[in-house]
Amino acid sequence: MPALDPAFLATSDAVGDLAVCHVRLQRDARFPWLVLIPRGEGLQEIEDLDRDDRARLMAEIVAGGEAVRAIGAALGRPVAKLNVGQLGNVTPQLHVHVVGRRADDPAWPGPVWGAGVAEDYQEAELARALAAARTALGL
Repeated sequence: MPALDPAFLATSDAVGDLAVCHVRLQRDARFPWLVLIPRGEGLQEIEDLDRDDRARLMAEIVAGGEAVRAIGAALGRPVAKLNVGQLGNVTPQLHVHVVGRRADDPAWPGPVWGAGVAEDYQEAELARALAAARTALGL
């Protein structure tokens, strides 16, 4: 796997690896939030993946959504809506955010980016979130 952008290491914890993506849990307990990072040198855009890996990425995004829902359930905050985003304006390495949203979350109905200050997980919550994500993803 190519080196991860340092921003990922500073703001997330490793969940594991799928066929195409390295998966990380965003370290913001306000939202069940996974980041899928396709492995490959120099990837910045979805178009940089070959056709087969683009299809696998879509399947992994769907699986990531199931895992985000599992995280929300494990933390007692069921997910009502999934948000999926591939921006890369700040961190150019190709990655896809899968975020669980609820009408009572602190950013609703706006985007999660730039909404308040991230809240760290308590140790037990982090363990539950990671376990739920890994189980849902079959890791």
